[in-house]
Amino acid sequence: MKTYQDFLKVPDNDNERMKFIREVITQHKSSEIYKNAIVANEYDRQQNTTIMNFKRALFNLQGKPVDDLWSANYKLASNFFKRFVTQQNQYLLGNGIIWGEEETGNKLGKDFDTRVQEAGRAALVGGCSFGFWNLDTLVIFKVTEFAPLYDEENGALMAGVRFWQLESTKPLRATFYELDGYTDYIWEKSQGEILKEKRPYILKTRTTQADGTEIYDGENYPTFPIVPFWGNPHHQSEILGIRSKIDAYDIVESGFADDLDSAQVYWILHNTGGMDDADLAQFIERLHIVHAASVDDSAGTGVDAHTVDIPHESREKLLDRIEKDLYKEYMALDTQNIQSGAATATEIKAAYEPMNSKADEYEYCVREFLDGVMAVAGIDDVPSFERSKIVNTQEEVQTLIQSAQYLTDDYITRKLLTLFGDVDLINDMVEEKDAEDIVRIGANATEEETNVNTPEEQ
Repeated sequence: MKTYQDFLKVPDNDNERMKFIREVITQHKSSEIYKNAIVANEYDRQQNTTIMNFKRALFNLQGKPVDDLWSANYKLASNFFKRFVTQQNQYLLGNGIIWGEEETGNKLGKDFDTRVQEAGRAALVGGCSFGFWNLDTLVIFKVTEFAPLYDEENGALMAGVRFWQLESTKPLRATFYELDGYTDYIWEKSQGEILKEKRPYILKTRTTQADGTEIYDGENYPTFPIVPFWGNPHHQSEILGIRSKIDAYDIVESGFADDLDSAQVYWILHNTGGMDDADLAQFIERLHIVHAASVDDSAGTGVDAHTVDIPHESREKLLDRIEKDLYKEYMALDTQNIQSGAATATEIKAAYEPMNSKADEYEYCVREFLDGVMAVAGIDDVPSFERSKIVNTQEEVQTLIQSAQYLTDDYITRKLLTLFGDVDLINDMVEEKDAEDIVRIGANATEEETNVNTPEEQ
């Protein structure tokens, strides 16, 4: 793989730079993380590659495999991977980021939480994603569209190439990001050229009636403005480790459907000892085509069809076993275990423990990413998260009421709104209650003053 030190050795020449950028893109596409990300993206789209590429085959008289054109060939792709990734990401980030300073949210922008969720999901699927802090907006690059250049000494991201191409016959576009700015390139077939010269990340403009808007200066960030977001400490896609079980589930389920659709039939031909294997194969082929056979009863010949009972209990048990193993290995929450409304808070909490452990590990990666973005944006704050859980609402509310005398009104309001899913109303409701308290305190004070006896009245 190419590194930042390799880039520093490139001669300060446009052609040499373009040649180096093409090499960076080519080597990135041949890397393991890129290849795994391509596969993981297909599973995330429920286009599971193993089952989609699966073909049923028969063996001819020469022992060579040929496509089976007669049997059903269902391709039932399961949705486990998308479900697991979505559940993990939204469990931690679904309620947004809670900042210690209210001003932090305003500086980062109103869609920052959404962009972080996008980055987290891309990191879980592809193993890594990249967040580009563009003045006041977070732009997300997937690992399938960004080739990083890391420092050989400390592993820090120091430069990178974002690339895209609609199809092989269309131009290749690339943007090369460096510490001191970025440059746009384009390749028509093999011929490359600079589309836009290098410019700083922060452009200063001024507008006059005579000249209109013009760029008069620019500056860069104190550090490289693109931050890697790793999905886990192993720096790999979450598809690794569970893909084989997903494939097993898809193959068993699809084969089950094939067998049910194509009845297991074999034929007994009477008084046909003169037929060889080729004749028997031709007989079966004709049945597939015209669905009929002619026999000469006078010669004592005949044809009997026999069906085979399809085993289903063992397959259903296997599918159930694989599904449970998938949830266990991914440490995901199987809601079927707590779908009963009578599940206690203790039972729900126990069901969440595997996911909590995985979310703890994932949270380290999220915090590292946020720290990097804040360093670029010049913000000093500490994020926290409200995990999205299923709860026994009635039991939680009863516990809250019993403990009300030990809690503040603000805490009770926030907790109740969180339980009922009205997180967006928390700040407004707290402010409204504070305003009501002020009015009530003022009214009480006025009433007390009215009831005080003056010296004349005494």
